[in-house]
Amino acid sequence: MSTSDQPSEAELQAAYEAEIKKIRVEQIVLEQVVSLVNLGMRRTGLSPGTEDERDPGQVRIAIEAVRALLPLIEESAPPQASAIRDALSQLQLAYLRLSGAGEPGPVPGESSPARADPPAAAAGPPPSGPAPEPDPSQPGEPGPAQRSGRLWIPGQ
Repeated sequence: MSTSDQPSEAELQAAYEAEIKKIRVEQIVLEQVVSLVNLGMRRTGLSPGTEDERDPGQVRIAIEAVRALLPLIEESAPPQASAIRDALSQLQLAYLRLSGAGEPGPVPGESSPARADPPAAAAGPPPSGPAPEPDPSQPGEPGPAQRSGRLWIPGQ
């Protein structure tokens, strides 16, 4: 082979360096978040042909990774942040469907018996005592998860 047909190692290195100079970290973070959402959705096994790929543990990791990177996306790529939040919400809903044995609808009492955070709110006021203490989350006001800016995900 002649050397004119193929670039030399030095030319390849120079081309690589030129490309690296153009890439911004924000682009890589955004691409990784999109990949995590897509792979997480695939691991839900909810799309036709992906049933054998169902892996709730992988879905949970994808959710956590996207949640961890979302503040960086909001800071560095605000126009894309809304779409990423929407995609994350869809992934979280798909995860809830997996956790709820695929049944659509509310999951609160069925989801995980080991997780006993919300029973008092779900069961109503306690049977004993003259008057229940006022609930900090009144109707129309954000609850603790909303106030903290975090969405509860089963298994955490």
